Amino acid sequence: MKKLMTLMACFTLTAFALEAVPTVTTAAEEEAPKLICPVAGKPVNMDKSVAYKGAEVYFCCGNCVKAFKENPEKFAVKANHQLVASGQFEQTGCPISGGKLNPETGITLNDVEVTFCCNNCKGKVAGETDEDAQLALVFSDAAFAKGFKKVEKEE
Repeated sequence: MKKLMTLMACFTLTAFALEAVPTVTTAAEEEAPKLICPVAGKPVNMDKSVAYKGAEVYFCCGNCVKAFKENPEKFAVKANHQLVASGQFEQTGCPISGGKLNPETGITLNDVEVTFCCNNCKGKVAGETDEDAQLALVFSDAAFAKGFKKVEKEE
């Protein structure tokens, strides 16, 4: 009985010790954007991607890749958002009007900084209480075409 109690105590101490070991992350992992699957809303697996608008959209699993390929229009808003969050696209104009950006009108939508031409356009988005509606106003295909362009890689 004494040996059993000693053994259980050892297991308990080992479990607590393992719990206390910190997780080591690299600086690149800490700086990398936290991309979300546009289909399932889960963290992405960088090995699961689809070519989209001359860039790559990432997914959490093969099932989400399949769902996206079958109906990309259904997931376009969140896919467009991910293109900006991943740094593959950048904002060049107001997503509402297409006008020149005013740096004083910036807001953050799901970790992406978005700027507008004026407070009126900003108010249209900021005034929406539903997050999905806000995203649709800024990242729908029509708004995306007005306000964002692919980042050209330097060679």
